[in-house]
Amino acid sequence: MTSPLPSESSQYTWAGRFSEPMSDLVKRYTASVEFDKRMWPQDIRASLAHARMLARQGIIPAQDLADIERGMAQIVTEIETGQFAWSLDLEDVHLNIEKRLTSLVGDAGKRLHTGRSRNDQVATDIRLYLRDAIDGILDLLGQFQNNLLDLAEREAATPMPGFTHLQVAQPITFGHHLLAWFEMTHRDAERFADVRRRTNRLPLGAAALAGTTYPIDREFVAAELGFDGVCENSLDAVSDRDFAIEFCAASALLMMHFSRMSEELVLWMNPRFGFVSIADRFCTGSSIMPQKKNPDVPELARGKTGRVYGHLTALLTLMKGQPLAYNKDNQEDKEPLFDAVDTVTDTLRIYADMICGISARADNMRDALRQGFATATDLADYLTRKGLPFRDAHEAVGLAVRRAEELGVDLPQLPLAELQTFSPLVGDDIFSVLTVEGSLASRKHIGGTAPEQVRAAIARARSRR
Repeated sequence: MTSPLPSESSQYTWAGRFSEPMSDLVKRYTASVEFDKRMWPQDIRASLAHARMLARQGIIPAQDLADIERGMAQIVTEIETGQFAWSLDLEDVHLNIEKRLTSLVGDAGKRLHTGRSRNDQVATDIRLYLRDAIDGILDLLGQFQNNLLDLAEREAATPMPGFTHLQVAQPITFGHHLLAWFEMTHRDAERFADVRRRTNRLPLGAAALAGTTYPIDREFVAAELGFDGVCENSLDAVSDRDFAIEFCAASALLMMHFSRMSEELVLWMNPRFGFVSIADRFCTGSSIMPQKKNPDVPELARGKTGRVYGHLTALLTLMKGQPLAYNKDNQEDKEPLFDAVDTVTDTLRIYADMICGISARADNMRDALRQGFATATDLADYLTRKGLPFRDAHEAVGLAVRRAEELGVDLPQLPLAELQTFSPLVGDDIFSVLTVEGSLASRKHIGGTAPEQVRAAIARARSRR
């Protein structure tokens, strides 16, 4: 005895193959609609482009296209107004939209899936989603960089200690330090642009894994959706998620950079440094200590960095054992990817605003330069220019530093006669060399910390934006 045909009300497009319904536990375990419904704009855009191609190729009649476009317009309205009923029974965003379309326009909705599979459909949607996300990230990165450059310009000549090993090393300007942050994020922007380029290829038309027998025009769909071209191999098109992994890698690097910035802001907010103040709207207080002003935003950005690292590892692990072509494992790509997008986007949005609320405490920065013998290298360079081999100059300055430390003074406070005991080459011009301003001004090559070079670097940075 044969099994009856599935009824018109069957919830599943594949129900004809099965003799019993899916269990509720399996339904919950395999459904993705609760998280992939955020891709509804991309799913509708891709479906409309596919429908236009089907009509253009004579695969569906023009009336079907008109009905599909009308139905999709109503679905957009329903989703945007919160009236759309998302169903767990329909598994994912694709079947939810298709089912509603069919209920609105009848057989035309059923014909929409001609020549495609959910495999190439989801691969297309996720590339469109990620492309949109990258465009938003690049815009936010640009806002952050513009505000950063404004701050660097204001502080182009503000002296502060430069550190190595978190010990006072040499004088730099605050503007110069901020430009290091710009360079980091400029490379991040280049990486995201590269990811976008490799993401921007159309999988649709690969169908389940082998292509389709219908006379489709993939190049037309690619142009409709703004893709740079099509994925060349149908197996690869539906099964790889390397573009999502690459996005998470770029995100991990960006978050690493923002974590380093955050660490510096946390340190600089500490009264032992007292180098900067962050606007109150980005800080919190203590439930017990009324004097506290905690830099919560930088601390959280530092913490959220590990979260993005985890998403990169999760996606690499997800893909490492999969044979070609599509496997259900790939449903697990979305939650890590979506959370990485959200984390990076939120971090950039708040940092673009917070950088405007950072002000330098120049007096504290200058006071810190009076500790740690910041101009010691300048003294060594001075002696080398006078003809002393650098290694000998290094040793002489080391002795001078030891003597200054014994006396509890900085190098410029040592008397000329005292300095001359370490080298007879020291002349009365030495004190202009040992000043912070003299140290800064002497580093006037490209990439140096001289205020004039910092301002020139800011101008170049603006032109690279």
